[in-house]
Amino acid sequence: MTDESRLLFSCVGLSKSYTVKVLDDVSFELRRGEIHALLGANGAGKSTFCKIVAGLTAASSGTMQLDGKSFAPSNKRQAEAAGVQIVQQELNQIGTLSVAENLLFGRFPHRFGCINRKELHRRARISLERFGIDDIALDMPVSRLGVGQRQLIEIATALDRDCRLLILDEPTAALTHRETEKLFTWLSQMRDRGVGIIYISHRLDEVSKLTDRVTILRDGRRVESCSTSELSTTDMVRAMTGIESASTETEFTSHTQTPIRLRVKNIVRTGVLENISFEVHAGERLGIAGLVGSGRTELLRAMFGSDTADSGSIQLDDDPQQHRFRSPSQAVHHGLAMVTEDRKQSGLLLSQSIAVNTTLASMQQVCSRVGVINRQREHTAASDYREKLDIRCPDVNQTCASLSGGNQQKVVMAKWLLCGANVFLFDEPTRGVDVGAIQPIHRLFEELARDGKAIVIVSSDLDELLRTCDRIIVLSAGHVTGEFTRGVWSRESIMQASFAGYAI
Repeated sequence: MTDESRLLFSCVGLSKSYTVKVLDDVSFELRRGEIHALLGANGAGKSTFCKIVAGLTAASSGTMQLDGKSFAPSNKRQAEAAGVQIVQQELNQIGTLSVAENLLFGRFPHRFGCINRKELHRRARISLERFGIDDIALDMPVSRLGVGQRQLIEIATALDRDCRLLILDEPTAALTHRETEKLFTWLSQMRDRGVGIIYISHRLDEVSKLTDRVTILRDGRRVESCSTSELSTTDMVRAMTGIESASTETEFTSHTQTPIRLRVKNIVRTGVLENISFEVHAGERLGIAGLVGSGRTELLRAMFGSDTADSGSIQLDDDPQQHRFRSPSQAVHHGLAMVTEDRKQSGLLLSQSIAVNTTLASMQQVCSRVGVINRQREHTAASDYREKLDIRCPDVNQTCASLSGGNQQKVVMAKWLLCGANVFLFDEPTRGVDVGAIQPIHRLFEELARDGKAIVIVSSDLDELLRTCDRIIVLSAGHVTGEFTRGVWSRESIMQASFAGYAI
């Protein structure tokens, strides 16, 4: 079969403008039976491009073809009818509906005018088992699942539908190595069946391993398109950033001090967490590793008061009082800050400006004595952190909804940095953040440690924890199954501890 006859999708001159042009004269081709990586730094236009293909937004100019015919879907339903499925970086699920209902939403089996629950669960179970997921209750509301589990269900939902063109935007950002390998196996099978796949990822090792071709965007324009085998990861970074090479990670320096800033004692959430205890010193970076569903996110939420622990407590600095926070406001009042893994739902007010979001937790710093917001102070504070964190935006009055995922994450961090907390909880801090922005976030951890803050970092990326932490504890099935110190830890021992709780 010639390349021309294999052509599944193409576009010419695709452009999109909001307040600024985010996609500029992009041409692209996708063949049948091909996994095509779409790369670029945050704000390069990747997600916008995919939203246009999936019918979620319209192009300002340019044309598209699918199977040799003109293709211009006015909404997602039209794109799906043509065989285009998308799994976005930000989850799009109905939290109050069950796992089964989300899997078959819009395709519910009926009997006598009512949903056939038995058939619904049968079909949902087949769908999950096909993807190797057999440990999630079908009747559980998806809002009660962690982001990693929700991501798996979102992917399984797309894979369960007939499609000719599949778009995956950062599908492995919240997945462990085991779930990622399962996904790769399934994608390879889909490729063998002739499905064309557009694959967005900041994990360049995945791109080199999985994909057939690469197209790279920079500042909304296409700068490279070729076989994956023609580019090293260094070449990819160079094309994405426009510089010769990305700077390497700085050598790790410990800033751990004697004072204990955080004591966590016997935290219990029935069925989720069992007697979790640990301490974090001033200037220490503590990593929390574990598989998806191990309780990592649930632990941070219990500490921060987003969920209430059934028992246990935390102590801060020299305060003799033992706390069990029942709301995030209580935690913030006592000096805690939490950068959540799901910035869209719980980290930002997307319809509000960068300035408003940055100062949201520090209103006393930008308000007058009578409670009136001083817009100049608000603008100055937000502008300072825009520069410090390199938030890519023309103005801090821009809404957060218009930012790329990685830049949204930086705004969440700016909010907590401004409030002056002493204990920082980071849940998947670099999820969806491009290779050029990860290192500034890691340097931020270094600065916080140097300033004597206590830092707790949850990450599905074990390499990230190994690079940035003084110490790592491992959760498995809601239990602490290991504690490892820099210099004597090993990847193998941490992974063994990650599985150990499932044998308890």
